[in-house]
Amino acid sequence: MLKECIQTGKTTEEAIEAGCRALGLERDQVEFEIIDLPKKGFLGLKNTPAKVRVYVEIPQQSKGEVAAAYLRDILTEMGLTNIEIAIAQEENNAVLTLSGEGLGMIIGRRGETLDALQYLTGLVANRVEGDYVRITIDSGNYREKREKTLEALAKKLANNAVKTGRSSTLEPMNPYERRIIHAAVATVEGATSTSVGEEPNRRVVISSTNPAPRRSSGRYNNNRGGYRGGNKGGRSEGGDKGGYKGKSRGDRRPPKGGRSSYPQPTVDQPTRAAAPSEAEGKPLYGKIDLD
Repeated sequence: MLKECIQTGKTTEEAIEAGCRALGLERDQVEFEIIDLPKKGFLGLKNTPAKVRVYVEIPQQSKGEVAAAYLRDILTEMGLTNIEIAIAQEENNAVLTLSGEGLGMIIGRRGETLDALQYLTGLVANRVEGDYVRITIDSGNYREKREKTLEALAKKLANNAVKTGRSSTLEPMNPYERRIIHAAVATVEGATSTSVGEEPNRRVVISSTNPAPRRSSGRYNNNRGGYRGGNKGGRSEGGDKGGYKGKSRGDRRPPKGGRSSYPQPTVDQPTRAAAPSEAEGKPLYGKIDLD
């Protein structure tokens, strides 16, 4: 990469010194090219100053080095001057590993500060010409610990979803952490996951491919041949007894001539109040999720 400037002066040396100051370099660090020599006009009028081009060839930094330099400037402004930055760069990925004092301040709550620094550093690094490089910042091995925690949580919730048929919704996560959840759920047979919502509140929902069936509100009694439901007015029981049990029992004694049939007592059924208007067109029973 070439860094250069063009300066003028009464003499060639003055122009070169002005160029060194503009580049922030010493005289022995630069090269120069004379564009115009100084000229004196007739009777000292219309003098032409010297013009030179001062330049220096700077080796082009890798995107990982650019990212590290930018990150170091940010950490210095945060008052963290004892942080070491190790760069590990491959083809399209550069990992900046931080070590030193004050790492907790860099990580932040659930890694939010670390993610913000990583995002900004990636933007700056990819302003340099060349292929896109993904920048990853790790502090105190936080990324590896977080990944293991998310994998364990995803497998636990996936197994629970397969067992109970109930879905679980996780807290909002960034795309990197959502990918970890999806990959872990994919290893559990019978479980699936999907992302819902919009950034930055996009969440992962873990569910079973065979959800639990809806429970019925009534229960049929096979042993006694009757049906038990939610009507509080009474209970009808079939079978050998052939009788009726309700709130109003009545006189059920048979006549003296022997055991014979007798008329069933009449029971006043309770009057059901009309459904409120806001409940019209809705089902009588809703699904109840147990804790």
